[in-house]
Amino acid sequence: MTNNFFFIGSILAAISVAMGSFAAHGATKFMTEQQLGWMEKAARYNMYHALALFAVAWALIRWASQAGLLNFAGWSFVAGVALFSGSLYIMAFTDLRLGYITPAGGVAFVLGWILLAIASWKG
Repeated sequence: MTNNFFFIGSILAAISVAMGSFAAHGATKFMTEQQLGWMEKAARYNMYHALALFAVAWALIRWASQAGLLNFAGWSFVAGVALFSGSLYIMAFTDLRLGYITPAGGVAFVLGWILLAIASWKG
């Protein structure tokens, strides 16, 4: 699972950079301030949690006995990016309003961080 989380974290970091760059340079011509705000927030949280996946990959090596909690933490971060950042990206590019999904991604982020903390405490 270590390689998987490192790989997914790398892909998510690349997506974050691409979307942030697009929002800063290309999207300003056709997006509203609100849409640009959603893009910026989505890219920021996307990157934070791409980096969190690197921490999970490291923790899986450091605290192998806590693999169950750490795997759950990692997949919580992935789910959080999909729900939180994904819903904001979709809202920025379309007329769909998915604000009711975004908080579920936030809950997944919080869960991932709590699980990571518990694993470190037990490890």
